[in-house]
Amino acid sequence: MSDIQAAEACANCGGESSDAVKLRYCTACRLVKYCSVGCQKSHRKQHKKACKKRAAELKDERLYNQGHERPEGDFCPICTLPIPIPMNEHSAFMVCCIKRVCFGCSLAAQKRGMFDCPFCRTPMPRDGTELAMVQKRVDAKDAAALKFLGDQYYYGYNGLLKNVQRAIELWREAAELGSIEAHVKLGSQYFDGEGVAQDMEKAFNHFEVAAKKGHLGARHNLGLHEGKNGNYKRAVRHWLISAKMGCEKSLESMKGMFVGGIATKQQYASALKGYQAAMEEMKSHDRDVAEEELASMRSTAG
Repeated sequence: MSDIQAAEACANCGGESSDAVKLRYCTACRLVKYCSVGCQKSHRKQHKKACKKRAAELKDERLYNQGHERPEGDFCPICTLPIPIPMNEHSAFMVCCIKRVCFGCSLAAQKRGMFDCPFCRTPMPRDGTELAMVQKRVDAKDAAALKFLGDQYYYGYNGLLKNVQRAIELWREAAELGSIEAHVKLGSQYFDGEGVAQDMEKAFNHFEVAAKKGHLGARHNLGLHEGKNGNYKRAVRHWLISAKMGCEKSLESMKGMFVGGIATKQQYASALKGYQAAMEEMKSHDRDVAEEELASMRSTAG
């Protein structure tokens, strides 16, 4: 019997699909079909090894084939260019519209006499009003706002008492609503065992979700995890992805793997070329001007 024919018959009893009997795939591996839950249970022992192997292969396909582009939140909404890493050093988070605007666009707006939010034009929050602005978006179940408020509780910013448990609650809600950054925060908490019981499986489950959605730090962390466990080829696959997206740490790791004879010359060249292209994509005249002025301010302050 061919594979196609086998897939059209119950893997346990051999019964074929009909108007009365609908065959359903094993949801874990999608290699075989069953006519009933009973047949699936009866066949489980025989199918378990192949199912587990194929399920792992499918998981890897999703893990390594997804997340090759940075998420929407990594792009400035004004110039539409990806924001350099680390983003908090090259952009500002606007609590009024829950957008992250690059310093280049912020400075350009100020030079044109606009000192409100450069994106939504809302007046910049005065002391004590920032949390009130965010709370409106939190009440509307905005994932980015929930994650931001969680950060405030975690660090004890804006007059809030430091409350790690409250931060984790907010991050969990934000993650459920689709916040990639919240998944990374939760991954870090489970990794460190801060505010939650240490759980490496949960930690890397969160990192995997974020990596598949394009988060560079999460992808790099997965590479570190695989490298620490001696899975060097898997680490290289992760770092190759994140290096080509602009992660300097991943590029450095790829260089180490190349020097160590694990990554090939072609892999390192591909990582370097991709990294250089990603860095070029982040450049703009306004950002260069902003960087020069910030550097001058730091020098003066120092």
